[in-house]
Order: sequence, then structure tokens, then C-alpha cells
Amino acid sequence: MMNHSDADDASSTPLPRTHLCDMLDCRLPLILAGMGGVARSELVAAVSEAGGFGFLGMVREPLALIEREVRAVRDRTAARFGVNLIPAGTSAELLDQQVQCCVDLQVPVVGLFWDVNHAVVARLKAADITVVHQVGSVAQALQAQSAGVDAFIVQGVEAGGHVSGRQPLDALLAAVLAVVDVPVAAAGGISTGEQVAQLMTQGAQAAVLGTALLATQESFAHDFHKQRVVRARADDTVLTEDFHINWPAHAAVRVLRNSVTQGQHGDPFTQARRVIGEEEGRPIYLFSTDSPLRSMSGDFEPMALYAGRGVDAIDSIPTAAQRMASIMQSAQTHWRMLHRPEVEVSSPVCYAPAFERERNEALIAQLNELLEAERAGVRVTVQTLAQVSDPATRQLVEAIHHDEVQWCVMLLHAIRDMGGTTSPRTGAFFQKAMAIENVAERLAFLNRGQGWVAKRVAELLERVEDPALHKNLTRMLDSHKENLTRVNEHLALE
Repeated sequence: MMNHSDADDASSTPLPRTHLCDMLDCRLPLILAGMGGVARSELVAAVSEAGGFGFLGMVREPLALIEREVRAVRDRTAARFGVNLIPAGTSAELLDQQVQCCVDLQVPVVGLFWDVNHAVVARLKAADITVVHQVGSVAQALQAQSAGVDAFIVQGVEAGGHVSGRQPLDALLAAVLAVVDVPVAAAGGISTGEQVAQLMTQGAQAAVLGTALLATQESFAHDFHKQRVVRARADDTVLTEDFHINWPAHAAVRVLRNSVTQGQHGDPFTQARRVIGEEEGRPIYLFSTDSPLRSMSGDFEPMALYAGRGVDAIDSIPTAAQRMASIMQSAQTHWRMLHRPEVEVSSPVCYAPAFERERNEALIAQLNELLEAERAGVRVTVQTLAQVSDPATRQLVEAIHHDEVQWCVMLLHAIRDMGGTTSPRTGAFFQKAMAIENVAERLAFLNRGQGWVAKRVAELLERVEDPALHKNLTRMLDSHKENLTRVNEHLALE
């Protein structure tokens, strides 16, 4: 997935420059999360000046503040930066004004989060603005890709703040990388260089830092919040829906445990609103999603103290540049360790290496053919789910979707383990399937595709010698056979 130039050979230059870094025009593969309230102009400029890429966190903010903060960033740095907006957490009228404000200010990049808003993406793209969408599931990623976004941030459940998905970052990143064809950054509890190197080795093109940059001198978070982060450990964080005012229902956040998460203030959803703080004349309510900021006063302990599970590695409050330099130094060290050149052992049969390469190339081509077919199946099932209301049909399609994602990930890892390059294409089956409007007929067509894959896997098994790959392909074959039977039985009942 990473676009490496010849100059970015891992054996000579750590952390290769990626296509996403080129797109954002940043030197380092480190992105500041667009944390509402916390990621203001001072922090954004510091991150961008240090070589990373910064997002201003402007969710629900008035236009005057967006204009002021954008100008303040430009006064501090000539580097590119972005503005983060969240359509689902913003009124339609204000969202419309915020988008137009970004267009008028010629903001180069806009980050989006939560639900995929096709109209907003289209409007930003029409203004030649690069759109980065944060997602918490494969389905969201495919929806955002169909809307035309330029890149993704894949957010694992380890992340602090608002968390849309429930999968660990490693698993979700692998699944999204297997089915999309735009650059992907990784987010969720990242605070060390070792994590950055490992995630980029998996295929991420940058790491997104939230909590690690909240606890810096330029962050707009209140010092009370920063000190709590410094003292906290991963097990001090909890995923909760208690902080809900100003956001859609059932929107979980990861915060540090406090009197609210311990239930000391009663049921968050039945209490009358109670003011616990103030920001420039604006009341801050108990159970709201507001976190303590420099500009606030009041009782900070029961506020939303956002923090990801990466707090274990945060024990000080340096400048943003110092934290990034420390992370990058460690990342480079671990990258070198992960990408040490292998020592070739001479073979008594001089033609063996060439023969092995040719055999691997043929196998990689066949695995890529299967990957393209499975990726088509993932997209067909995602779009079909959006059209299905019958519970039995939904359950069936969801099960097939889960399997298709699983086999995409397996094939991606198998190809990479063999030193191959994964195909970015999606099989032509996708377009043919989606041209069928009737869901039952489309399922029947999908079953024919499953049958084709099963046949190809069975043929391939006869030639695969590696025990681990043989075992995985056998599981894949059995899974497709089971799905063939389940779909046929389902269609017979209709």
C-alpha cells in the first residue's frame, strides 16, 4: 500500500516517505488528530512546523473562531494544515456555514468523522479541497471511498475521545487495507515510535497522534487535563456513553475514569442539566462532551477527560516538536530492526533461487486474483446491506461480508509474506453484481461468484506446499462452500 521511491530503500533510509505524506505535503508521517477544542492554532502550527501535519479541531465551532484560528496558523507557519469537522455532531445550518467558510478560506485539507456525508464530501471536492475521512469499520471505509474521499484515518477502539468503531486498531487496519485503494493512516492509542514503525510496516502511511500531543505545551487543553494524562495508565481509561450532551445518541467516548464514570452523579440520561463550568460566557454542563480547556473555569474533575490507551508512554509535558522528535527517533530505530536485510544462504543447486522466485511470482499472481474477487465480494455485500431490511437476509449478507473481509486480510498477508505486491484492483464482478437491482437475484449472482472462488481455491490447494498457507486456503474453501449452501437454502425459501 505504501508508495516507496527508490531513494526510500528501508535498508538505507528509515521510514519511507509515503503517498499520503506527499498528498498532505508533510515531511514526517505523523498527523495531529483534529481534537475539538484541544487542537488549536498554536498546536497545529507547532506540529506542521516540526514536519508533521496538523488538523484544527473545529467541530461545532462558530465561524469567527474558525476564521481566527485559520489565520493564526497561517501567521505561524507556511506549512499545509487541515480543519476537522464532524457533520453528525453539528446542526445542518452551522455545518453548511462551516463548509462554506473552509471553501472561502481556501483551507487545503478538511478532515471528516462519524457518518459519511456524501453531499459534504462532494462540496469540498468541488472546491479542490483534499478530504480525509476517519472511519471505525470496513463498511464506513467503503462508504467513504464511494463518496470520493482522498484518504482515510482508521481509528481503533484504543483511541481517546469519540470512538466510532469497536475493533482493535491492528485488526481494523488490516481489514481496511485489504479492501480500499486510497492511502490509510492509523489512529488509536499511538504514543511510541515502536507503534509507528509497526503500523507502517503493516501498510499504514502515517500515524495519528491524539493523547500524545494533547499532553504538550502548545495544546489548548487545560493543565488539569494534561496532568491527569501524565499520571494515568491504560487501565485508567474507559469507554463510556455517559458524556453525551452535544452529540448523537450512543456515541461512546474514551476518557479517564472520574466521578461521572463511577456513577457518583446519577443517571446521565435522566438528570436535569447542571452547569459545572463556563467558557467565555458559554455554560459547560455535567455529562457534556466538552473537555477542560485553557479558556474554561469551573469544576474540571467531572468533565470528559479524553485519553487513549497509549497514556502509558506519556510521563511529561514537552513541546510538540520534542515529543515528535522522540517518537520519530524511536520509530527509525524500530524500522531498521524490522527491515534488516536478510542474509542469503548459498544453495548447492545454483538455479534453486531463480526457480523459487518464478514459482512464488506465479502463486502471488493467483493469490492477487483471489484478492480482487474477495474485495469485490466485500463491496457487493456492503452495498447490498444498505438495501436490505429483512432480518434473515441481513444476517446472511452480514455473515458473508464478515467472511469476505477475513479472506481479504488473509490473502493480503500471504502475498506480503512472500514479498509480493498486493493488487489495488477490485474484480469486475462488483460492477456486474451491482447492476442487478433485485436483491434475491443479486444474491444468486453472488453465489455464482462464491462458487468460482471455491473452484479456484481448490485448484490452487493442489500446488501450495507451505503448510500455513495451505491451512488458510483450506479454511477459505470450506467457508465458501458453507456460504454456497446457506445462500441456496435461503433463496429456496423465498
